[in-house]
Amino acid sequence: MSTIIPFHGVQYDTTIVGDITQVVAPPYDIIDAAGQKALHDRHQQNIIRLELGLDQPGDGPTHNRYTRAALTLCDWLKNGALKRDTEPTLYYHTIEYTAPYAPPGSPTKTLKGILTTVKLEALDSGHIYPHENTRSAAKTDRLNLLEACRSNFSPIWSLYSDPRGSVMGLLEGAVKGKPAQVDFRDDVGCRQQLWAVTDPSVLKQAIEALRSTPLFIADGHHRYETALNYQKLRRQQAPPVGQQPYDSVLMLLTALEDPGLTVLPTHRVTTTPLPPYDHVQSLLAATFDLQEFPFTAATQAATRATFIETMRSTGRTIPVFGLALKGDNRYVTLSLKPAHRPPAQASPRAKLDVSLLQQLVVATLCQTPQEQEAILYTKDDHEALDWVAKGAGTGALLLNATKVSEVQAVATAGERMPHKSTYFFPKPLTGLVINVME
Repeated sequence: MSTIIPFHGVQYDTTIVGDITQVVAPPYDIIDAAGQKALHDRHQQNIIRLELGLDQPGDGPTHNRYTRAALTLCDWLKNGALKRDTEPTLYYHTIEYTAPYAPPGSPTKTLKGILTTVKLEALDSGHIYPHENTRSAAKTDRLNLLEACRSNFSPIWSLYSDPRGSVMGLLEGAVKGKPAQVDFRDDVGCRQQLWAVTDPSVLKQAIEALRSTPLFIADGHHRYETALNYQKLRRQQAPPVGQQPYDSVLMLLTALEDPGLTVLPTHRVTTTPLPPYDHVQSLLAATFDLQEFPFTAATQAATRATFIETMRSTGRTIPVFGLALKGDNRYVTLSLKPAHRPPAQASPRAKLDVSLLQQLVVATLCQTPQEQEAILYTKDDHEALDWVAKGAGTGALLLNATKVSEVQAVATAGERMPHKSTYFFPKPLTGLVINVME
């Protein structure tokens, strides 16, 4: 059902560029303007110059950040800063990290994945499943870059089911006892390791093991749809003969069952005026059981910890949300009453906490589209609550994380999640391995 294709990856030659930490970057879509500028300034061959170049005065149709990226890529390939591997390869990749917002002293986790190219399939093929909606502006930007450079600089992150861990076990066996080609700690302290696997028998076994396994896109929906659009354009320009490089796309594949996989919640913080607590209570009391956690300045930290732990523990069995209002010295958990919980036959999307929050809380407190658009998002419990405490927001609405099994159910049902439903972690870096298609 999914076809992985070992490929001749392009990697930085550290004998030319120096320290690998200076030339890789986070995924483009989590880099703000300050981060973009800092990465440009960090190193003259940082991958950001290809993936997310800076606009310049006088840019136009023939001279712009996309054309500059294409020229820069050619230069780096010519001068050896980037070097193409000589053999078809699967890249075994691990990321060791401490989960964000975990209590001090929490054990580290290790995400295991395979960097490979994967044959493009239509999103209704039953082979590769999306779970989130996309936005046209982001796809236009990525298509402009792909047309100019004909390369994938950052991998789409996809998940597959392998309860026995046979695929990763196969690659782990192939690299056992061998030092990693790449081994460093990135800017946020994650240990990044990479091994190249070229043994034809191992590659063949991996291809066969994944052939009957569907893939679920965890991160990179815009890039996947862009790859499909690019494939369509290239086929229109010249009818293909056989399999073409643009018929596949760079991916990081991780098992759904990998204990190193973390999904973070994306909390909502309103910025438009909300009613006082008594009114909010009257609006929500018919639908939710409200438990209050009042605090003083002296007890706020301890109360907050109890409130968050209650929301987490209760949320393991029923939908529950957290609420804090500007100027109100209490935290509140909102536990959905049995009569309002989705029936067993409801669609997977309708059962999601994020769908229920949008329908039953956000739509009740923010009644106009403008109010619902004026919402901030954060993955950090404390940041959401602090924004409200400091007046940057009017109300914090906290969620528990979406389960990986829920993502799988929504995708398999052919549905899409609401905006900002999942945040898979840790994000694969850009620039470890590039797929140059020309």
